[in-house]
Amino acid sequence: MMQGLRKAAAAAALAAVCGSAAMAECGAEAGACSIEEGQYQIVLPDPAGAEGAVPVVMFLHGYGGSGSSVLRNRTLVAGLKQRGYAVIAPEGLRRDGSGPQSWGFGPFTGGRDEGAFFAAVLADAAERFGTSRSQTVLAGFSAGAFMVHYLACRDPAAFAAYAPVSGAFWRPQPERCNGPVRLLQVHGWRDEVVPLEGRILGGGRFEQGDVFAALEVWREANACTSHAPDRAWSADGLMRRRWDCGPGADIELVLFDGGHTLPKSWAELMAEWFEDQPAVR
Repeated sequence: MMQGLRKAAAAAALAAVCGSAAMAECGAEAGACSIEEGQYQIVLPDPAGAEGAVPVVMFLHGYGGSGSSVLRNRTLVAGLKQRGYAVIAPEGLRRDGSGPQSWGFGPFTGGRDEGAFFAAVLADAAERFGTSRSQTVLAGFSAGAFMVHYLACRDPAAFAAYAPVSGAFWRPQPERCNGPVRLLQVHGWRDEVVPLEGRILGGGRFEQGDVFAALEVWREANACTSHAPDRAWSADGLMRRRWDCGPGADIELVLFDGGHTLPKSWAELMAEWFEDQPAVR
């Protein structure tokens, strides 16, 4: 499957060379792509001489970030491009019209249907650049990771898999989520911004949830038969736990020795996890 994903990158070159004039209006150095619901940035993998649609990692920025800031993470972008993925980085909305950019999830909903926006971005990118509508991963960091959890809970079929980094639900967390879902939760065990056990904010008005409590919700959504992982191991400084609960219903927790950050090995880690099982939509 990995070879197929790498080969699929050729479609990007074909779209860039032979596409319509509209395809050349945005992307990479040309700037953000605009649709009715908002904007997104996109970077395509280098051509690899193959056929098929280009797989996608849609990566959501953190609070106060932007799609451009995602693409400035050269380690992230280069790692995904080398694996044959297009990187799509949507733009969040500004809080109260002029504040920092973020996403509408949990206690902070309002202003835009983010799920509809992401679906429109996937459709627009597929039309412009030949990217896949099915081999898709929704990932995100911090506030972007919160958004990943909430969208996966509401509409697990919107993407083939979900890969949040340093974020889960807020309290009160959803009592149940729809499933099944493929989810890779990556978190630094020294994270003090979004601690594993959560924290209180806004003078008690808001509470970040517990990551392990969120995983319990996901095991129930996936109809896992036990809270105990099917596999537990450590390698390359990572502590890993995996629950295999049926087709399209696997959960993996990866803890790394770090704080509130995206580990440099994330792109390879995510790609290997995603490619380990075929997408179930």
